[in-house]
Amino acid sequence: MEHSISEVARMSGLTPRTLRHYDDIGLLRPARTAGNGYRWYGRRELLRLQRILFLRELGVPLARINGLLDGDGDDVAALRRHREDLLSQRDRLDEVIRTVDRTIADLTGQAHLSEEEFFTGLARRRDELRQDLEARYGADAGKHFAAADAVTGRWTRQEHEQAAAHGRRLLRRLSEARSGGLAPDSIAVLDLMSEHYQGIRLLWPADAAAYHALADVVTGNPGQRAMIEEIDPLLPPWLASAIRAYATRRLGYTAS
Repeated sequence: MEHSISEVARMSGLTPRTLRHYDDIGLLRPARTAGNGYRWYGRRELLRLQRILFLRELGVPLARINGLLDGDGDDVAALRRHREDLLSQRDRLDEVIRTVDRTIADLTGQAHLSEEEFFTGLARRRDELRQDLEARYGADAGKHFAAADAVTGRWTRQEHEQAAAHGRRLLRRLSEARSGGLAPDSIAVLDLMSEHYQGIRLLWPADAAAYHALADVVTGNPGQRAMIEEIDPLLPPWLASAIRAYATRRLGYTAS
């Protein structure tokens, strides 16, 4: 059975314009295009679209999805991997939600939250980032985290909250720069990125090469990408470009 582009849009929650864009970039071709230009989709195309949406939920950029899908010959095995990724994300979000609930209960006097419990969900996200960096850049990245832990481990709850609030404010300023049309490598943005770099060094003493590599984490790590998208859904790829520009122009990074 074939479905028109409007039917597929209705079923998937996408717009016809998005589906046409997917066709233009080779991500989702229709089963056939009629002589009048109408696109028609079959079951195979719907299954591919489902997997595209799964990967988008995981924060995978469109530019990477095509290669991932074309490299999977076994649809069932690929779906099982997607399911494991989704379960992992659900577990992480559930832990963060539980931490938020406990914090609300503490602030409203319904229960007392210990300092250690306050950071449970946040610590898990930090551990996931550490594991991602070690997988990408080796065990030395984990050693850097241990050094940073020696400093931030002495922070009070208020100091952690202040650092998090400062990070959100900076992301909002970067979002305003992006929406205002500033290029990621403009002088004004590079000046803002100096604050971003200093903030990163509080948690991870990254050199020029490591900071440049962090751009891949901003777009490729689901937890980090989701955190940034909460501020601005279009910010991650723009921020990644700004990180690379800062590493190159202000820190002297050169590709080996």
